[in-house]
Amino acid sequence: MSENLLEAKEELKRLEHIIYVSLKYTRTVDVIINALNRLIGTYDFIIEALLEKAQKEDKIAALPKSPALRATTLGEIYPQDLTLQKALSFYAFLKTVLKTNYERREEFRRHVTLVVSFPNSTAEIDIDNLVNCERFVHKFFNYACTQIMGRSEDDD
Repeated sequence: MSENLLEAKEELKRLEHIIYVSLKYTRTVDVIINALNRLIGTYDFIIEALLEKAQKEDKIAALPKSPALRATTLGEIYPQDLTLQKALSFYAFLKTVLKTNYERREEFRRHVTLVVSFPNSTAEIDIDNLVNCERFVHKFFNYACTQIMGRSEDDD
């Protein structure tokens, strides 16, 4: 397994701990932000692993330096791959959420929520949404394992 996929797997474990343990006892928006950072970290490792595979297949000459450029390059290499495009779109959304000013709602309660206002919409991230995000990144991780190693991580 590639070094980046191993790092992504470890990052997923940390994310699960934040969602299923830390948020249970510390219901604050700061913990949600930490979980979002872990989600982005997981995506960064997976994207880098997929780019290394593309480099070995001579689809790119060198790995881009910045995470945003890596994601863009990966999307350009595989424009027909809808699973990858969906994951990259979600990754870009997460990065936008973290860069935007936010509000806190119902801190220290079950329905603690991070609220981000965009020009035409509002995004609300709560515990239930984080669980869905975690499932989505797990699917992307398994997809990347299949693409890189020819089998899913669940096959082990």
